[in-house]
Amino acid sequence: MKPELRQRISSFIDRNKALFLLSYFAIYLPWFGHLEKTVTTHFHVIHTALDDYIPFCEYFIIPYLLWFGYVGWGIGYFYLKDRSEYFRLCAMLFTGMTIFLIVSTIYPNGHYLRPTTFARDNIFVHIVKWLYASDTATNLFPSIHVYNSIAVNIAVWRSDAFKHKHATRCGSAILMVSIILSTMFLKQHSVFDVVTGMITAAGMYMIVYVNNPFRLPVRQEKYEQKLHRI
Repeated sequence: MKPELRQRISSFIDRNKALFLLSYFAIYLPWFGHLEKTVTTHFHVIHTALDDYIPFCEYFIIPYLLWFGYVGWGIGYFYLKDRSEYFRLCAMLFTGMTIFLIVSTIYPNGHYLRPTTFARDNIFVHIVKWLYASDTATNLFPSIHVYNSIAVNIAVWRSDAFKHKHATRCGSAILMVSIILSTMFLKQHSVFDVVTGMITAAGMYMIVYVNNPFRLPVRQEKYEQKLHRI
């Protein structure tokens, strides 16, 4: 390989290495898809007494589906606007998602909380039925809906970009709480899944943000800031 071509390739990789982190999904999606296909009937049943006191409410399908945009927005925004926060967010997201995959592989789990009949017939119920048909009631804890929502909200509240944007920070927190509640009111997750998601998020917060081994070296952080301005 010619030195000039090698230098161009090396320069391209150096400029786009932050984007290459997203190649993690090439591991996550096939692994998760395999679990969804293989963990169907033989699994450990997840259930708590509190689950029986939480009513089904189809309107929570709105924040539940907003989770996809919320997490996607978080990754995209911080990649473009706050590169150091982007690295921390990806470290927290991808580590937690890997923990979830490992747990589901070692300890196949599922629940029988979903209703079989519905008291109302409206568009929200129809969307919930579609969700039930496309997403199995298995591979539940720690809840990725809960974990990732907490991770994005932490990034929003920690970032200097939103330091004085109180409406955005409060909106993020409200959406996070709504998503967490939606997992239980839609009977997608047990209270156990939600609690383990919170515990995992708290543990990873201590690692990523408090001890923070993912902090960029000062020289590299300055380089990332200059690269962003370019």
